[in-house]
Order: sequence, then structure tokens, then C-alpha cells
Amino acid sequence: MEDHLTFEEQLKRHQAAAKAAILAQCDRLASAGITFVAAHFDGSGDDGVTEEVKCYDSDVYTHEECEPVAHDASHLHEHFDALVPYGYENDAGGFGDVVLDVRKRTITVERNDRFEDYSTTTYEV
Repeated sequence: MEDHLTFEEQLKRHQAAAKAAILAQCDRLASAGITFVAAHFDGSGDDGVTEEVKCYDSDVYTHEECEPVAHDASHLHEHFDALVPYGYENDAGGFGDVVLDVRKRTITVERNDRFEDYSTTTYEV
């Protein structure tokens, strides 16, 4: 049956399964004192990487401003990677974070796209 689905439909199902698997871990993460779980992604020129999933016990999450805590969440990497926006690595690339707010039981994806620009000046001499 899945062979008859479009790419977008397959992607949507895969992401829904990943979201459910991540949210199912909230009680266990909360009992360990974890408030946020995040995976940072970065890419350009048709190449990209998703960093390892890291756990935090902070009141807010901001990439590179919060210090991760020692808690193994590597079993969630595949699920976080499934939520990374498709095509973020194309052209000048994009970067961002997939973030689980354990308390709110929400997952947020922040994607920043890079773009190239130029300015042209024409004058007669």
C-alpha cells in the first residue's frame, strides 16, 4: 500500500511516526530532569548533517547558548533526523534545530535558509 503513496505522503507518514516516538519518551525524559531535547542541522551545496541529539535542563533552549547535560538520547536520533526539513541542504543551504519541549510535549522545527545575493552597478565612463 505504501508503494502507491506520493513522496510527500510517505514523508508525512514517516514524520508522524517519528513525532509519536519522540513524544512517547517525554515521561522518561522529565523524570530524568530533562526539559529540552534538540538536534541541530546545517547544510549547503547539496550536503548536510544533523548533529547528535542533546539533552538540556535549562528553562529555555537556544543553540550554542545552552549547555547540554549528560543524558544518552542517541536512540532518538533517527526520529529527530526524520523531522529535519527536506531539502534544507540545497543551494546555499539552511540550518536550524528540531527541539522537543519536554514540559509542553511539543516539537518545534526552526529552519533558517541561506541565500546568495548580489548588487550590480552600471555606469558610463
